[in-house]
Amino acid sequence: MPVTISISTDIDSYEICTDTLEKNTKWLLTASKIKDHTVSVVLLDDAQMAGFNKKYRNKDGPTNVLSFPAGDETSQMFPGESLKDLGDILISVETAKREAQNEKKQLARKLDELLIHGFLHLLGHDHERSEKEALAMWDEEKRIYKDMKHRRRKTMTHLAINVDHVATIRQARGITEPDPVLAAGICELAGAAGIVVHLREDRRHIQDRDVYLLRDTIKTKLNLEMAVSKEIIGIALDVKPDMITLVPEKRQELTTEGGLDVIANEKKIRKTVEKMNKAGIPVSLFIDPDAVQIEAAVDTGATFVELHTGCYCDATTEKERDQEFLLIERSAELAFDSGLRVNAGHGLDYLTTARVAALNTIEELSIGHAIITRAVFVGLDQAVREMNEIIMRAN
Repeated sequence: MPVTISISTDIDSYEICTDTLEKNTKWLLTASKIKDHTVSVVLLDDAQMAGFNKKYRNKDGPTNVLSFPAGDETSQMFPGESLKDLGDILISVETAKREAQNEKKQLARKLDELLIHGFLHLLGHDHERSEKEALAMWDEEKRIYKDMKHRRRKTMTHLAINVDHVATIRQARGITEPDPVLAAGICELAGAAGIVVHLREDRRHIQDRDVYLLRDTIKTKLNLEMAVSKEIIGIALDVKPDMITLVPEKRQELTTEGGLDVIANEKKIRKTVEKMNKAGIPVSLFIDPDAVQIEAAVDTGATFVELHTGCYCDATTEKERDQEFLLIERSAELAFDSGLRVNAGHGLDYLTTARVAALNTIEELSIGHAIITRAVFVGLDQAVREMNEIIMRAN
């Protein structure tokens, strides 16, 4: 079931994940029960699309998508002719980008919508024939998009709240309030699907008491972040959280800086994973979105990886952010296809979360600082509900 993806050199700067586009096209063929057919998807700029639109539809200017079924004489004009069976779908990425911005959508989502629209044209649908057919085609597009979006996971992306910063405020005064255990309960009541705490070796915020009480009180899921430390491993085996996440840890850092170097620490990580597996505790590895680290994570026997989103969140230009997001998207695809379950987190806030939450390979987002910061102004319950709403809309 070959799929050809051709990209104009003029639109390389849009940082499109062609692997995802190819997989979605193959899924469309499979979901439509079309066997032994091929599709060519051609990504163009506005000038190129305008030329085809004028030549074959006698209309000025670019359009967002054009389809040419196999057998149509125009379909012989495009790349991949030796593979064509079903036909060609042409998409103007420049037009798609403008429409995505106007509709407040991510470019990847808009491309998927246009891909589906063009694919339905190849199957014989035509919204220009009648209003009734236009409405039927629109309904079919929405149905297919929903199925495509959720084909890889059975549930929506979940929100896990890191309450470390509540403990940081408490420790600043050396007293008993605010209590991260109470904060965790509020987060759960507001809709959080899990609680995350990092028990550091220097105990700068979360304390042993917090971890044990959280294990006894939370109703959702406890994720214990920790370094590969003999002392903390012992505590984890005693507490038995629902999962642990191994992270790098430096005494002098303000917060976790970058992902775990799985390759350099593979022996220690593998031993820790084995101990946790025997105790029935799934292990996640907090890593940078890097193919080599993902491959190493698979070799350790870990169940999850949590992709570090810090560089994406810290990007100062749209181009840089797009590039960092593409790394996350491709890494999530690779990890998922390698048999790992995928989470993500670090630095996500009320502006950057939706794009990551929309990736259908990611199960859970771990967010802390942004929510606690927001809680200063609107309260913890409201801050959690607002973030949960962003994630739900992205799904």
